[in-house]
Amino acid sequence: MVNNQDSGGCCIDLSQFGAGRGGDDIDMEDEEEVPRYLNTINSSGGFLMVSTDKLSVQYTNVNLHGHDVGVVQANCPAPVRRVVYYFEIFVKNAGAKGQIAIGFTTEQFKMRRQPGWEASSYGYHGDDGLLYRGQGKGEAFGPTFTSGDTIGGGINYASQELFFTKNGKLVGTVYKDVKGPLFPTVAVHSQNEEVNVNFGQQPFVFDIEAFALEERLKQQMMIEKISLPLHVSHWIVRSYLLHYGYQDTLNSFDMASKSTLPPIPVAQENGFNEQGEMYALGHRRILRQLIRSGDVDSAFGKLRDWYPQIVQNDTSTICFLLHSQKFIELVRAGELEQAVKYARAELAKFFGIKPLATLLQDCIALLAYEEPVKSSVGYLLDATQREVVADAVNAMVLSTNPNMKDSQNCLHSYLEKLLRQLTACCLERRSLNGDQGEAFHLHRVLQSGKGEK
Repeated sequence: MVNNQDSGGCCIDLSQFGAGRGGDDIDMEDEEEVPRYLNTINSSGGFLMVSTDKLSVQYTNVNLHGHDVGVVQANCPAPVRRVVYYFEIFVKNAGAKGQIAIGFTTEQFKMRRQPGWEASSYGYHGDDGLLYRGQGKGEAFGPTFTSGDTIGGGINYASQELFFTKNGKLVGTVYKDVKGPLFPTVAVHSQNEEVNVNFGQQPFVFDIEAFALEERLKQQMMIEKISLPLHVSHWIVRSYLLHYGYQDTLNSFDMASKSTLPPIPVAQENGFNEQGEMYALGHRRILRQLIRSGDVDSAFGKLRDWYPQIVQNDTSTICFLLHSQKFIELVRAGELEQAVKYARAELAKFFGIKPLATLLQDCIALLAYEEPVKSSVGYLLDATQREVVADAVNAMVLSTNPNMKDSQNCLHSYLEKLLRQLTACCLERRSLNGDQGEAFHLHRVLQSGKGEK
């Protein structure tokens, strides 16, 4: 994020000016390596045989000893940026004693030991149905399993628990006290024991999608149980319209809700002080309308008449945004010669100002394309770019309010402050869980909310 302070002490967030550059990279951020096969290198070697496709394992040793377990981990740890992770094994042959185990272990786990017998490991064992977690003594957990059974192991990052399933049904859960990476792990320990592993290449017997959805619904229900002040959503929306100068929309909003809501003082009781948001509402409405229509010259003229202190520094960020938008409007209209002259006269003064360099280059680059709207900098010609400039002007006008105690309050409405707080809280919660759990993306949360209505 790049901030630059202008007249009035208000810092404009320049990151929004290039918000359209590069596209949506949410999916790229969420890409993680996922287990796909068994790791033949990090295994107990001669005590087991892994198939050529690395998705099945068989115990081959005859002389059975406590430290002669056939253990094999997945090729990589379970991914963590999700609600749940899950894998399954199919017991093809329970062998002589059915001492098969499924679980999770760390990279430092001592191979040739059953998962759950060593610290920072967990294992659900088929011969006794016990759960082992970090010690040789198991605890009552679930049924035994044998040939023909499908057993699953998963990590619920929302609740920080491990869970195990048998033949498509949940067996039980256990608290996960290891914050670091955990490897899906399988163990065989008596002659002819053989299991096939499914890391998602085939449909799971257990409905993991329904399980993940249920976990999300649990979180949503917890949120919905939180009590909120009366009509708080109305006042949040109203303050947003006030903050950005959408006066016509505000008037319609007030008319529509006039018969159903209490008078203004309730807003003050809920912590909303509308006096500051009302400042220069008429002026801000006009300026926004001018910029949204592409009439940057008129917007400049109004600012010089009404708030000359905002544009008195001709190399300020707000002047750069306005001049850049004027240049963009000329390109949009196909007046390229005029755009070049304007760039030489007005944009040249911003060369050498480091925080503006990238944005300035993007603007000038519009001249290099026959069809700039289809280029990598075509986002500048989108109508949303006008809104970004209008928002910056709106913030600067609000910053001239002599009664404003904190000039940074001009940047964001109550709604945006709440969304920022939501983001911070979700990231902090994830941090406390060792950065494990579904990655938080505000846009995705908002879009999912639309889909559920």
